[in-house]
Amino acid sequence: MKVDRSKVRAWSACFLLLSSTLSYGIIEVGGFHQSIPPSVVKLWASAFGGEMKSISAKYSGSQLLQKKYKEFDRAVRVEEIDGLRLVKKLAENMEEMFHKKAQAMKRLVVAAEEAHLQHEEDPDLQYEYFNAVLINEVDEEGNNVELGGEFILQPNDHFNNLSVNLSLSVVQVPTNMYNKDSAIVNGVYWSEALNKVFVDNFERDPSLIWQYFGSAKGFFRQYPGIKWKPDEHGVIAFDCRNRKWYIQAATSPKDVVILVDVSGSMKGLRLTIARQTVSSILDTLGDDDFFNIIAYNEELHYVEPCLNGTLVQADVANKDHFREHLDKLFAQGIGMLDSALSEAFNLLNEFNETGRGSECSQAIMLVTDGAVDTYDAIFAKFNWPDRKVRIFPYLIGRESAFADNLKWMACANKGYFTQISTLADVQENVMEYLHVLSRPKVIDREHDTVWTEAYIDSTLPQAQKLDDGQGPVLMTTVAMPVFSTKNETRNHGILLGVVGTDVPVSELLKTIPKYKLGIHGYAFAITNNGYILTHPDLRPLYGDGKKRRKPNYSSVDLSEVEWEDKDDTLRNAMVNRNTGTFSMEVKKSIDKGKRVLVLQNDYYYTDIQGTPFSLGVALSRGHGKFFFAGNVTVEEGLHDLEHPDVALADEWTYCNTDDHPEHRYLTQIEAIKRYLSGHEPQLRCDKELVQEVLFDAVVTAPLEAYWTNLVLNKSENSDKGVEIAYLGTRTGLSRINLFVVPNKLTSQDFLTAEDKEGVFNADHFPLWYKRAAEQVPGTFVYSLPFNTGSENKSVVLASTAIQLLDERKSPIAAAVGIQMKLDFFQRKFWTASRQCAALDGKCSISCDDEDINCYLIDNNGFILVAEDYTLTGNFFGEAEGAVMSKLLQMGSFKRVTLYDYQALCWVYSESSDSGNALLDPYFAFLSAVKWLLTELVIFLVEFNLYSWWQSDLTAKAQRTGRVMQVPCDTEYPAFVSERTIKENTGNIDCDGCIKSFVIQQIPSSNLFMVVVDNKCDCSMFEPITMDPVEIMYIESLKCERLKMQKDRRRPDTCHPFHPEENSMECGGAHTLTPSFSATLLCVLLALFPSLRPVGPKPETAASGSPPVCHDAGP
Repeated sequence: MKVDRSKVRAWSACFLLLSSTLSYGIIEVGGFHQSIPPSVVKLWASAFGGEMKSISAKYSGSQLLQKKYKEFDRAVRVEEIDGLRLVKKLAENMEEMFHKKAQAMKRLVVAAEEAHLQHEEDPDLQYEYFNAVLINEVDEEGNNVELGGEFILQPNDHFNNLSVNLSLSVVQVPTNMYNKDSAIVNGVYWSEALNKVFVDNFERDPSLIWQYFGSAKGFFRQYPGIKWKPDEHGVIAFDCRNRKWYIQAATSPKDVVILVDVSGSMKGLRLTIARQTVSSILDTLGDDDFFNIIAYNEELHYVEPCLNGTLVQADVANKDHFREHLDKLFAQGIGMLDSALSEAFNLLNEFNETGRGSECSQAIMLVTDGAVDTYDAIFAKFNWPDRKVRIFPYLIGRESAFADNLKWMACANKGYFTQISTLADVQENVMEYLHVLSRPKVIDREHDTVWTEAYIDSTLPQAQKLDDGQGPVLMTTVAMPVFSTKNETRNHGILLGVVGTDVPVSELLKTIPKYKLGIHGYAFAITNNGYILTHPDLRPLYGDGKKRRKPNYSSVDLSEVEWEDKDDTLRNAMVNRNTGTFSMEVKKSIDKGKRVLVLQNDYYYTDIQGTPFSLGVALSRGHGKFFFAGNVTVEEGLHDLEHPDVALADEWTYCNTDDHPEHRYLTQIEAIKRYLSGHEPQLRCDKELVQEVLFDAVVTAPLEAYWTNLVLNKSENSDKGVEIAYLGTRTGLSRINLFVVPNKLTSQDFLTAEDKEGVFNADHFPLWYKRAAEQVPGTFVYSLPFNTGSENKSVVLASTAIQLLDERKSPIAAAVGIQMKLDFFQRKFWTASRQCAALDGKCSISCDDEDINCYLIDNNGFILVAEDYTLTGNFFGEAEGAVMSKLLQMGSFKRVTLYDYQALCWVYSESSDSGNALLDPYFAFLSAVKWLLTELVIFLVEFNLYSWWQSDLTAKAQRTGRVMQVPCDTEYPAFVSERTIKENTGNIDCDGCIKSFVIQQIPSSNLFMVVVDNKCDCSMFEPITMDPVEIMYIESLKCERLKMQKDRRRPDTCHPFHPEENSMECGGAHTLTPSFSATLLCVLLALFPSLRPVGPKPETAASGSPPVCHDAGP
């Protein structure tokens, strides 16, 4: 029977018109008249949805690709991923890599100790070495400067294209040290023996990067050789001895109580030096240490009253918190040291009994300008005869009247005494205690291997010279101590220094097969303290170009990113180095925090032996738990892999090209070809990944011809609305086809290296791939890219996932999509919204009506189309707060609360400008004159003249303020549509005026059309925003958070003391008083820079006479 289709269409139109009319007349919601016919909106949505699916499917080739994978479904093997087996295998791979680095350091230790053993100290030794600052510098006559010389430097891609010397190392000496000092010259001379080992290590393990030796004398030998440049002040701030890797390798974990004298005699400069001394002590404490600070006069004052009677972990946040309180100290009254010592001993003893501290070394740091007694009764009561608590007195000021008492305390309690006269003395003298604490380890000959937390050292030249696009590199350091093995000094426990090498976190990621973890899966690692070593949600940097480090970036706890685990079950199990599994629902923030995916994750974890780290793997349930293996011939695969439109993930390791220098210039595709040829036995590749990428290359190859045909067909895409077609597969293979010439692309960043979230990365799949995977199979997900900076909203992306099988748990084989112009997309929407079923062509409503606002929003509530073009990309709740509130109330959308424990908040900080006064030349001159006059009357022991002069300067300081970013915790919302609700209508009472709206899902998409009656003024409803809100903690809760100590695992070794230790080497008074002429010269140079001698800055910074200007003090 033949059907007249024109009559069918006419009857259908009549039916729709009747429905529309009925709807318009009778639909009421909540007893109110509904003015927008839902059937008309449904018609518009259906027309737009059909049009967009047709375009998206046609230009992406999604149906063709789905068909091609179906053709291979019988040739593939689907298997469920064994998470525990996977994580154990990854841990073994990392253990092997870490072991190779540690063995390289062991070879350096052996060579260094042997070289020192054979060396006889010569106080008159003259030796020309390559100074890192002075190499390749010449004087006015064109001759090499002293300690400079010609040093060949060549760019090397393994070292980020920096110019280096692979045959020799260089030596850096801190600016405040004399680089011809006898101790430094002797140390440099015998450590030349390390050059050969540096080179040998690099040949054995070409993945090694920087190797170095940090000397206890202060110099730093670095391989490969690289030129260092001072800052704009001619200063190099780097001192290896205050780096965490040095301190951690040199000493054992410790509990420390710092006593600060705030009696009246400490006013002025003395209190300033005392504050700096305490701050420098804090710099030497690490995550395995615990501390507290007590100020004393006739009373005891815990610097943080909340922490009375306990110690806290010396992480960055706690140390910074205490530093803020140091500025509140003021001097008055009489110092009662006996009470302070008793409190410190009781505190250490009681805290040790709790089992929460380091349970290793214990020390009391005493910062004072004098002691009238030796307090032997207190030491006899609390510390003798075992002397488990070491005493380290720091005498502040130039007076030596009480030096004997303080030195006696140090010698009687296995400590060390130093005198600090000026601010320039502080750092060098503070670090003396580290060598004392290292003695037991040295005598035990225990070369403990230590690993630091993840950190960035921006003072190193390799960090300063990185290309603008790369940014700072997060790394961990493996380090080992170097001891003097001479028999005559055995009981002195002399630490020669520490050797170390850096391991970029990116190297760890290379060992992780991302293709095995699924689309949302990831691997992560934490330290023994629960801090993140690597995690895709770790955000250590901020600011333009992500170049600035967050204050506490290196101590972000796992619980701050896996915050759904409220009981720290996963964290604590990993800290305790257990092996096991854990499951929970997670809310993953994506697309720069604007969207959220709710997933059910299974976690698998184990420890990495030989390190303090534990490794975890997260796999999302559903398609994330399945992997499939296909099989094609090598010939087929290579043929299709070599197509020009094929690219492989830059940060994935298909073949390890770092092992041998001749492989470093190979692309991954070139390396695969060589590996499969069988002619490169030294080239190591992931056999399974290579096989699967060949399979994907074969299956996706037909799309190249398909896309080319569309390009050649001039009748297609005549208005160039579709610009790019793209696909990606689970093996990191991608194909891209341009429908317009490159310079005509509306968005130039998409699918480029600049588009970090849009490409395959070391720890994540592309954003469009992840979102498509969570969309209903066969439908497209549409979105506007939220590009950083440019906020480019001129294109729309549409992508869909390709399932291998029809089953619900089928692996996702690939995702395909298109990029189209936004105006093209919007035109299609407005065209669809003008359709209606009326026979006369007169529609009951139209988006052109002044009383109607039409929107197209996505499943997270972001506007893609609006009559007001400026709303494009904004959150719908900001434009229509009343409607969004009603949608949330009706369940069409739901609010998901998210937390950010790595946030930065803007605060107004009020501070005094007196702290910066000394940076001004005129204030420097005034301060120096006052200091000189003070010198004339320094014999007045109890009268601190400086405090009188300084108080005048301080009193005149004006209060200034600035806006700054500080770490904070924030709460913010994300919104997700309810999939089961396809359409809804609603009315809103706006002061008696009824505002109606209709929401209708766009078929085969993640989009919704929202039509709103705008006749009513609903401004009384607040807009709904996605702005984060800082979580404000009440004072009592702040205190509890400070006191709270999460589970941690102590380092495996501890060396608190040794019976053979020579404790009589306990320091002496060192007064570094610069001459009058030297001080005057510094003042003149500060006032008149033109008086500085002409010559290269580096020479002035590093090779002149001893640093008298730096010792001059304020």
